[in-house]
Amino acid sequence: MAVWITGDIHGNPQRFSTDIFPEQKEMAKDDVVIILGDFGLVWDYSGENKTEKYWLDWLENKPFTTLFIDGNHDNFDRLDNCPIEQWHGGNVHFIRPSVIHLMRGQIFDIEDKSFFAFGGASSHDISAGILEPDDPDFKEKKKKLDKNPYALYRINHISWWERELPSEEEMNEGLTNLKKQNNKVDYIITHSPYTSLLRHMDGGSGLYQRDRLTDYLQEIKQNIDYKAWLFGHMHVNETFHWERSSCLYEQIIRIL
Repeated sequence: MAVWITGDIHGNPQRFSTDIFPEQKEMAKDDVVIILGDFGLVWDYSGENKTEKYWLDWLENKPFTTLFIDGNHDNFDRLDNCPIEQWHGGNVHFIRPSVIHLMRGQIFDIEDKSFFAFGGASSHDISAGILEPDDPDFKEKKKKLDKNPYALYRINHISWWERELPSEEEMNEGLTNLKKQNNKVDYIITHSPYTSLLRHMDGGSGLYQRDRLTDYLQEIKQNIDYKAWLFGHMHVNETFHWERSSCLYEQIIRIL
């Protein structure tokens, strides 16, 4: 069994084409590729659309199994409506038989290694605000914002979800599951970085603000024994050797 891992795909899984990822020629369904959030193929608020269906079926027909944690650009209304099932020791949502959402705070046994998964992150592209679709002035506000190419806004329950940040229940469940493992895992996979790493990511400028999730992950970093931490969200490929942490974007790397 092989384990590969990559960063955000935002609804475009073309990096898994055979030309770009030829290693799949030697892979089987018990081999996995993990996407570190912003999967983007459970997105349309009206339900699975033709594009989503095409790419989800395309992934299902790949020789490997696709695993993903949620990011901040995933539709939580739809994910939260999926039945909760078990896979390799943790709670998951099956989007397809071999396209699987790893839920927050769960620990998975993959190739005799333990993986602690925790998705979610704060959106950085909402400086112009969150619009409410039931606001009587919604159309007027949206039209005004659309005239400004630099206006970064999102629409509640259409392109932004409060659930991008975790609930207390999810965070507590994560800590409980880690305690059951004696606070020791092999790999931690998240979408968001932890707080102390934010300063490395923005050069100390304060561009990225801490939140309850980054602080929660910081607590985990300080109290959990782990071999490697891998995260996405920041759209760079960068390794922090002194932290045993790596940020992934387009790269697909093998870890097992």
